[in-house]
Amino acid sequence: MSNEYEHLQIVTLKTILGEKLDIPEYQRPYRWTTESAVTLFSDIYNAFVSKVPEYRIGSVVLHNNEGKMKIVDGQQRLTTLSILVYCFSEIKKDKALASFPELLKAEFNDLSLEAIVNNHQILLRKVKEMEESELDKYLAYLLDRCTMVRIVTDSEQEAFQFFDSQNSRGKALAPHDLLKSYHLREMRDDDETEKISIIERWETTNQKKLEHLFKDHLYPMVRWYKFQDGIGYSAKDIKTFKGIKTSNNFNFSIYNRAANLYVEHFNREGMYELASGKMINQFQLTQPVIAGKRFFEYSLHYLKLKETVEQLVEFKYKATNVDGLIPESGVGDSYIKKLFINIVMFYVDKFNIEALSDTRLEQMYKWAYSLRVVMKAVYWESVNRYAQGINDRVNYGVNLFARISEMQDPSEMDAIILESVDMADAETYKVNVDRYKNIIDRINS
Repeated sequence: MSNEYEHLQIVTLKTILGEKLDIPEYQRPYRWTTESAVTLFSDIYNAFVSKVPEYRIGSVVLHNNEGKMKIVDGQQRLTTLSILVYCFSEIKKDKALASFPELLKAEFNDLSLEAIVNNHQILLRKVKEMEESELDKYLAYLLDRCTMVRIVTDSEQEAFQFFDSQNSRGKALAPHDLLKSYHLREMRDDDETEKISIIERWETTNQKKLEHLFKDHLYPMVRWYKFQDGIGYSAKDIKTFKGIKTSNNFNFSIYNRAANLYVEHFNREGMYELASGKMINQFQLTQPVIAGKRFFEYSLHYLKLKETVEQLVEFKYKATNVDGLIPESGVGDSYIKKLFINIVMFYVDKFNIEALSDTRLEQMYKWAYSLRVVMKAVYWESVNRYAQGINDRVNYGVNLFARISEMQDPSEMDAIILESVDMADAETYKVNVDRYKNIIDRINS
């Protein structure tokens, strides 16, 4: 490889958008969603308002092909930024500015054009919402204070090698790592000692456990009670846990922040002690997260709650004389166990552990494990549909997460009627009756 890379610089957005940029035919279409476009606009706007001296947007890898800069990596971001600059030209009626982003002169296919039109509409709306006095200042900040790492090679092969090395060196950041970075930034006004203490607790926690906490428990639960899909959690879904910024001054934000301030002096178990000596849970899964240090406490609190519920289930169902009540020999068995753990967590989160009588725990067990005995093969999608009340084999319409979220008293759990399942149901769906006999007997007891 020649002299590492011919050019590696940090340049302003004005510099890079003014270059003769071109999109190679092999590049994927421009597909950024309107949500992604608005997020980019908002991130830059927040940096502008916060007077961040330089806002780094990312990197771009270019192949210099006879004076034309072919984009190997960074097309989606550069196209969105070009559209944003064009929106300013429309508001300002500035023809020179309209012709400035060279990238918009490139040829785009139909798929790209649809996304460009959609993002143009949404970004134009965002620009129009700005105060007139802000327009020129924001545009100047965008062009002169926003920067990118610009990597240029004279060889297409070298450009691809650099791109591959950047994207395959180690694993991509897990969603919970991205959340860590986001909420750490939101602690900008917190004491350094407090930041260090919180991050030490986070980093010394088993990271795999944190990863599975969000993927298998928190994300599904906060989606299912609203009758939404709870599967496929990835980096694109972290907005679910970004929470309310301290700078957000809408009524609901102020209310929730005030409620959280009341229980700010928590202990390491995430509980707050009232004057009466009563310990109360300071978080609720049906309430928004507060950005910053509260997110870290929220995560560690629910990790502890999950482990507590798992120990309870182990004691009540696995440490008995009846075998096979919590089978774990197959993947489907593990999915059903997660569903059971989640519904118990959700109930305890709403009320408290004292409200979890044996009868109510058994009701939740029967609800979760009824699915096991009417499905020969259980997939996470099967659990996802059942949790939302849309699995047609048993308990159709019973979204127990939604029911619990609406309860005012734990005794309401006692009034829920579940469908019965028996050996004949299991045989109809070709389930291994011998394997799940004790579960069937328990459900019908």
